[in-house]
Amino acid sequence: MRGEDARHLTRVLRAEAGQRYEISDNQSAWLAEIVEARGDRAVFRVVEPVESAEPALRVTLYAALVKFDRFEWAIEKATELGVERIVPVEAARTEKGLFEAARKRAERWQRIARETSQQARRVRTPEIVPAVRFAAALEAAAGWRYFADEAGALPLAAALPAGREARATAALLVGPEGGWTAPEREAALAAGWQAVSLGPYILRAETAAAAGVAILVNSWTG
Repeated sequence: MRGEDARHLTRVLRAEAGQRYEISDNQSAWLAEIVEARGDRAVFRVVEPVESAEPALRVTLYAALVKFDRFEWAIEKATELGVERIVPVEAARTEKGLFEAARKRAERWQRIARETSQQARRVRTPEIVPAVRFAAALEAAAGWRYFADEAGALPLAAALPAGREARATAALLVGPEGGWTAPEREAALAAGWQAVSLGPYILRAETAAAAGVAILVNSWTG
């Protein structure tokens, strides 16, 4: 290991030879022992592989852009909960300028996802893709597609299929402050998305994202 991660290991964590850590290449994980840790370089010896369970459901979160401090909270919590991909979306009520500014945040958001994955002991870091317009988000390919809507929709837990096969895919579309416009609702329904409710109260966008992902991931037994 080289660079900033190695410096954090050697200077902040004060790692020494003989200490053991779990390491990952974003595909698999191993228990490894430090052989050498100095400056911006750390050398590991692999001891044994670490078993990692494959998720029964692969979730892509399509999250309407909101103020970036709150959007980053959503990235952190969705990562902890096991989402596979996060797609920022420009909706009709997205605050002006956020779509263009999102491009400059890509590296920071990926770093947040990576650091959160390490804290959560995830083998794979979720992918954060460039922001898309609402119409492009509706073209998402997934076995199950839900958009969160407070307008009298069926509860998400009740909308889940009776047979939940392993390795399935789902997409969850969460709106911005102020919710969806009527044309957006109509477009989502016309594109085959199912409107779902996340409870009896009006949730903040970032809370809705976390709640929806949690219901999907933890309800899918495979």
